Amino acid sequence: MQLRITHETRYAYAPAVETAQHVACLQPCDTACQTVLSHSLAVLPAPAQRSQARDVYGNHRAFFSLQAPHETLSVTAVSEVRTRPRAPVASRLAWEAVREHLRYRVGSPYDPACEFVFPSPHVPRHPAFADYARPSFAAGRPLREAAQELMARIHLDFSYVAESTEVHTPALEALAQRRGVCQDFAHIMIAGLRAMGLAARYVSGYLLTQPPPGQPRLVGSDASHAWVSVYLPDLPGADQGQGWWDLDPTNHRDGWASPGEDYVTLATGRDYSDISPMRGVIHGGARHTLSVGVTVEPVGEAAAAQAAPSIPKENP
Repeated sequence: MQLRITHETRYAYAPAVETAQHVACLQPCDTACQTVLSHSLAVLPAPAQRSQARDVYGNHRAFFSLQAPHETLSVTAVSEVRTRPRAPVASRLAWEAVREHLRYRVGSPYDPACEFVFPSPHVPRHPAFADYARPSFAAGRPLREAAQELMARIHLDFSYVAESTEVHTPALEALAQRRGVCQDFAHIMIAGLRAMGLAARYVSGYLLTQPPPGQPRLVGSDASHAWVSVYLPDLPGADQGQGWWDLDPTNHRDGWASPGEDYVTLATGRDYSDISPMRGVIHGGARHTLSVGVTVEPVGEAAAAQAAPSIPKENP
């Protein structure tokens, strides 16, 4: 499947921002399940300086600075990605065996996945996460099955309620109230897996959504998405960093060929704080409003929409 993603971010400031430094994480990465065909990032007003680099996890980052006063900032990322399904997961390792593989021992070989066992800013240690996760982790149970059940329980136990939480709502609070959005569900599942001594990471990206039958796809109506990767050291290519298996608790995508051709991975990290789409430091602009629009569409559909003649509206 070939998908085009348009991610538009717009800030309006009052009063004007004098100077600003920003970093954007808006370029999808190449993975075993996707190839980035093209990417562009348009910034208005034009930056005084601009550069690109990869972070420690291999994610693309764009840095730019604005040195003149501005009342608005517009950042538009357009990417085309070819996705393909992943081979079914055949791991049968018991979860305890994976936990022991990740446990530190003097002289043992280092596995980079060990970093994702520890707490991070949005995923703290707390007994409540272990208490919630533990029923899925019976003795000797394959980690793949245990993780699938934990995902399914989160999907059933929690209600997706838009705007019920904010970006910085603690995962523990979302766990207690049993509602939230995809970011909350991902953090809760990661916290539960790590509480069992397992490696789990946060994945940001996009999901192709289907409009109701007979209805056109609405431009800008989608949003960025978040899900989870758990580490299975017996997967092919695990020694080359390919031992991660994705699960989506928001949509109960069970991961046999996860995440699926309708998913596009943008970045991976310990939690949201590592890979937020936009962040920065500004001088001025005491108040601001933020609007974000995301459109994910098949490339053929996008081309047809661009080629179709526009029909002027009749005056009432």
